[in-house]
Amino acid sequence: MPEPWRTGRFTRIEKINEAVLRFWIEIPELPVFNFKPGQFVTLDLPIGDKPVKRWRSYSIASHPDGTNIIELVIVLLEGGAGTHYLFNEVTIGTEVPVRGPQGVFTLPEQIDKDLFFICTGTGIAPFRSMINYIQLHNLEHKNIYLIFGCRKLCDSLYGEEMKAASQVLSNFYYLPSYSREDKENETIRHGYVHGIYQDILNAQKPNADFYLCGWKNMIDEAKQNILSMGYDKKSIHLELYG
Repeated sequence: MPEPWRTGRFTRIEKINEAVLRFWIEIPELPVFNFKPGQFVTLDLPIGDKPVKRWRSYSIASHPDGTNIIELVIVLLEGGAGTHYLFNEVTIGTEVPVRGPQGVFTLPEQIDKDLFFICTGTGIAPFRSMINYIQLHNLEHKNIYLIFGCRKLCDSLYGEEMKAASQVLSNFYYLPSYSREDKENETIRHGYVHGIYQDILNAQKPNADFYLCGWKNMIDEAKQNILSMGYDKKSIHLELYG
């Protein structure tokens, strides 16, 4: 049975940069909004007559914390009716129907393999939820690689938070890369995400599961690369944006 539609109320909005906002949504009729890290919710926005025109789905960026409030991180899409509404019409107190949680892009019951979380932009949302959940509950795990790509340092979503997590969570490696940052900055990785996981896999060939989240082009390339390195397609899990 699908989850019913419930009223969601925006309680907080934070600007990351000109193109990215964080939104906090409360589900007042529930004392606790239960979900698994990696799942998403669907919003029914007032932007069209037919459901297919109104519904927009977003991964939950927060972890289950015993409250009825969830966080979403959303990028403004040029010409996108949904994000135009969210960025220009929504204010504190705005209410929209919310359905969820939904999705099977979730952690395995036992983390008995290395995990490669590969993402770009707001595709980091489900992985931020997973990392915080693993840390909070002290879950046993193998190596976890969060490989995050964006254009510039200013686009690095949750960067300081993930860097801090890598200092306290054992075997967790935060590996960001920037495709359009100044090449003279030698303190960061330059380029795209693909070279990072390829280097690790070539050096170690670990027993691993791969979680890919972001735009289709990145996911398609990563999937082909991983398959070409001898991994089974059952080890690859996808959450496609757009």
